[in-house]
Amino acid sequence: MTDNPEQKTLFELLGGEPAVRALVDRFYDVMDAMPEVAPLRALHPPDLASSRDKLHWFLCGWLGGPPLYVERFGHPRLRARHLPFPIGESERDQWLRCMARALGDTVLDDAIRDAIWRRIVPLADHMRNKDLGA
Repeated sequence: MTDNPEQKTLFELLGGEPAVRALVDRFYDVMDAMPEVAPLRALHPPDLASSRDKLHWFLCGWLGGPPLYVERFGHPRLRARHLPFPIGESERDQWLRCMARALGDTVLDDAIRDAIWRRIVPLADHMRNKDLGA
């Protein structure tokens, strides 16, 4: 939630759970369809149902809605949960390419889309665990 009860969260502004689900579904549909992100897709299981659910649950809470992921799994510990997967600049960029497309296709309001993008880029960068340099 926000500190100001009159201020809506990104979750609310986006349209709640149905809008988050649409964003997530589009994200994974894009990932499946874009040959240039095949290395990223290969890091995921063949059946994306669980990945779709987990990202949906995470984004709901991350955007200021119900903490669905936390209720099921506890603290997200995103970086720790992603350590088994090699994530460098290329994988981050591929993930962001899919998310940019999904945001562009599902979030029609420029201000809401930009607000989500400004928050999601540092989050994606935080997942990097290879090629970090010295």
